[in-house]
Amino acid sequence: MTASNEEKWMNKKISRRDMLKLTGIGVAGVAIGASGLGGVMKAMGYDVFEPVADSTTASNKVNFYGNHQSGIVTPVQTNIYFASLNVLVTSKKELQELFQQWTPLVVRLMNGELMADISSNTRVPTGDTGEAEGLDAANLSITIGVGASLFDKLGMQHLKPAELKDLPHFPKDQLLKEYTGGDLCIQACADDPQVAFHAVRNLVRAASGKVEIKWSQSGFNSFPAGGGTPRNLFAFKDGTVNPSITDEKDLKKVVWVDKGWLKGGSYLVARKVQMHLETWDRTSLKDQEATFGRYRDSGAPMGKTKEFDDFDVEAKDDKGNYIMPDTSHVHLARKSGARILRRSYSYASGVMSNTGTHDAGLIFISFQKDPAQFTTIQNSLGRMDKMNEYITHRGSAVFACFPGVQKGSFLGEALFNAL
Repeated sequence: MTASNEEKWMNKKISRRDMLKLTGIGVAGVAIGASGLGGVMKAMGYDVFEPVADSTTASNKVNFYGNHQSGIVTPVQTNIYFASLNVLVTSKKELQELFQQWTPLVVRLMNGELMADISSNTRVPTGDTGEAEGLDAANLSITIGVGASLFDKLGMQHLKPAELKDLPHFPKDQLLKEYTGGDLCIQACADDPQVAFHAVRNLVRAASGKVEIKWSQSGFNSFPAGGGTPRNLFAFKDGTVNPSITDEKDLKKVVWVDKGWLKGGSYLVARKVQMHLETWDRTSLKDQEATFGRYRDSGAPMGKTKEFDDFDVEAKDDKGNYIMPDTSHVHLARKSGARILRRSYSYASGVMSNTGTHDAGLIFISFQKDPAQFTTIQNSLGRMDKMNEYITHRGSAVFACFPGVQKGSFLGEALFNAL
């Protein structure tokens, strides 16, 4: 990422003595206190909430401002860094200030800029951690959401949507507390893994003392050279039946919330799904295809020839057998009648120490206007889904992702206007 040539608040040199006074640290060293970098700059008279415009010259740039947040119907990038956060603030005013602080910083990151311009003062921590310097915006999108627990923590239960609640227990759930829930989420997607990580790292750093990471997961996608649907680690195409991201009429039915302070936003469901690759790799291709209900190479539904061919789940052959096995993942999902927008990524996080097997799988992300859409599909899969032999759900969370932001506004403004 390249620093802007504009004169911004980080350009000013700060003396060691001034910084020591501001942070209350003695001559033993300099540190940023619990108020975070933003708090220090605010104390020096800088406007940390100063609006920043979307760049019109940045390469590989996704716009921040608009009716909806980026990272929902943005074309899927190759990398994700997803973080679930706990809030440490104790008042609604502090929470609002956090989102006001983050808003221009998010724009800068999505512009391919550093969080703060480079300063010549080497006696203080830098305004940006620096690992994305020299990289372009890499189509970075940043999506912010709030969890049900946030409303309970800060006494805002009256504004918590009825739809925003923990998912029920499903078959094959073996959820780990350390990968479940959260007060806030940051979804950073980019075509460079370091750009995505840098975004989350620096937003959390800027909010030091206000938030802390509860859990996080990086992920990746790879696309065919000529374009097309990415494959998951089971080698099957993932996301074939998604609604078109350009069909606004359909998106209103499936993705966008149409009421209250969340109007124009969407609900994000995150699931960390471990894939038992060693078991899968010992399974015949015929059984793998019967598990999905699709042919692996073409992605076509069983009985069809092309990936996007429509199909009838009730269709049978001349012997009365289902063409698509009635225990297959696609058969059961289609029978639910519910639809969602999938935006999932594969992950590989080393080895399971207790088994020596791959710690790998899917960071499943979906957007929907009501989490009940996801629940309906999952209940339809139930214990019948043949996929259950090969996966275990380890993490789960639901977040309400704010509507888009207009210039001069800030993330979550409609929520705070409703207080």
